[in-house]
Amino acid sequence: MLSFLEKTPFEMLEALKTKFRAKRKALKLTQKQLSIKSDVSLGSIKRFESSGQISLESLLKLALVLECLGDFEGVCCEVEEMPKSIGEIINENK
Repeated sequence: MLSFLEKTPFEMLEALKTKFRAKRKALKLTQKQLSIKSDVSLGSIKRFESSGQISLESLLKLALVLECLGDFEGVCCEVEEMPKSIGEIINENK
């Protein structure tokens, strides 16, 4: 296991399904209403909320309806390389 990861893939699935269910409920949508609005099958939504399993396309459709699609913008973005030491920071500013 890569020690720098904060969460395992399983933990991420668990967190995502919980957040999506909470967001759906906060917007006062039933699973059936969400299915109709998102064009994602009711079975897929039920499976996602119980097991975390869902296709990426369906997940993004749900995110659009649940008003959190923009949260995916930061996935796999290039990260600015951090200085390795205070010396690098000082030398960059000279």
